[in-house]
Amino acid sequence: MKLTLRGVIFSALFAAILVLFSFFKISVGTEVPITLQTLAVMLAGGLLGARYGFLSMALVVVLTAVGFPLLHGSGGLGVVLGPTGGFIMIWPISAMLIGFILPRIRLNGIMGYVAAFLVLEVFGSLILYLAGVPWLMYKVPSYTLEKAMVAACYPFLAGDAIKAVVAALIIAPVRQVFPPQRLTGSSSHSVVKAENSQDALIH
Repeated sequence: MKLTLRGVIFSALFAAILVLFSFFKISVGTEVPITLQTLAVMLAGGLLGARYGFLSMALVVVLTAVGFPLLHGSGGLGVVLGPTGGFIMIWPISAMLIGFILPRIRLNGIMGYVAAFLVLEVFGSLILYLAGVPWLMYKVPSYTLEKAMVAACYPFLAGDAIKAVVAALIIAPVRQVFPPQRLTGSSSHSVVKAENSQDALIH
């Protein structure tokens, strides 16, 4: 599929936001720290849509893998394939799924916010653990499932729920004015269709 210049620019912007958010790091005494990275993934998928949400997160993963110090100031395959690699490698898929599902949900009114929260929580948080926890067990063979869940899941669930709330509060109103098609400069037909859909929801 053809990429637009505006879409690529916004993808790079959200990639930069993810890099910036990675520097907010709180250690909880395990291999997995608390960061704002998940919030960046949610915002990328929710605001850019599936294609550019995927691209923005994939940029960070690929550039980090080839050696750019983008995550916590570190880079290289050792970062992407390290103990937290399962979380990192699933970011593009997470953003893509969010970007694919959210446009199919009405985001106006209280139920719109609730629906957005549920999508963000499931596909921007819970799905990450399906990749992150088994990968951690693979990288640290001494970890049982229970120990891996304690190290990489349980301490982060409440924080992820808060991030999903914040992301929903940002995404829902922004999408009323700037649907992904308009924000990323997709075809005029898609933009008109999105605008008509928003008008139908408002009226």
